[in-house]
Amino acid sequence: MADNSTPAPTTVRRARPFRQAVLRGLGVVLPPLLTVALFFWAWSLVQHYVLSPIESSARYFIVEAIWDVESPPTAMAKGTDPGVFTRNSQQYRILPRTNEGVPTQVAERVSRLVDLNTASAQECYAALVRAEYLQPIVVVPIFLCLFLILLCLLGKLLAARAGRMLWNMIERTITRLPIIRNVYSSVKQVTDFIFKERGEVEYTRVVAVEYPRRGVWSIGFVTGESMLAIRQRAQEPVLSVLMPTSPMPATGFIITVPRSHTLDLNITVDQAIQFVVSCGVVVPSTQTHDGDPSQAEQVQKMIEQVAGDEKSDEGPGETSGGNPTPSAAS
Repeated sequence: MADNSTPAPTTVRRARPFRQAVLRGLGVVLPPLLTVALFFWAWSLVQHYVLSPIESSARYFIVEAIWDVESPPTAMAKGTDPGVFTRNSQQYRILPRTNEGVPTQVAERVSRLVDLNTASAQECYAALVRAEYLQPIVVVPIFLCLFLILLCLLGKLLAARAGRMLWNMIERTITRLPIIRNVYSSVKQVTDFIFKERGEVEYTRVVAVEYPRRGVWSIGFVTGESMLAIRQRAQEPVLSVLMPTSPMPATGFIITVPRSHTLDLNITVDQAIQFVVSCGVVVPSTQTHDGDPSQAEQVQKMIEQVAGDEKSDEGPGETSGGNPTPSAAS
């Protein structure tokens, strides 16, 4: 019996040009905004935890060096200004709120910065130091230079044997703390990956490997030629490949594969890291399809070349583990 039921109508999704335009605009605007925001966050972090404490300490010592505050006399001389008194040939201005006397030169220089009727002597001297001794246009470059010098000296100290031993003791203490050690180890992995010199872990090139099974390709970094025993067992050149994990390429694991089983990728290490961090969203421009058949044909040729090399390595009558292949056994 024929089925006369009509097929259900297929629903066609409407194009949303406004939404697509907004998302496209976000894709263009967000990267530079996030970059600028990241630099501002780093600067605010350094300013809050490094520059501000140094500036406060410097202001304290400068105020202590120029401090000159006197108590006004109990009875003022007739015919004199009630807000001013003289002591040791120096005129002092009385601050009404705290009943303290500061030199008239100091009071005149900070009169535009603080209200003398409500300010204290400490506030007056702090404003004077900020305006004349610790101007931001001079202080910030000097403090940054001192901070960089301090970092350089700290790096030299940690490079020495005594400094390295001391830092290892501190790290061992941190890793024994229950909660802090988890956060510290994660942050340390990221900072080591970003700031560690490439001479310590050198990635020679980027390759694709069929891992964890045939037909599934994973991206990796070639770190060396592995060990001699593995090469002798494989009877061909082998490579040590670091397989990074997404989205944190600072962690990963090492595999050793025959060189003929790797596919060289025409991308830089930085592009590969961006690909891993973005979980495959950010594809290098040289590896995007964009409807260009020449690129697709080139990739297909590379895959066919790798497959042909594997077949030639196996051979038609080659046995696996000493057992004949099914064709040979029949």
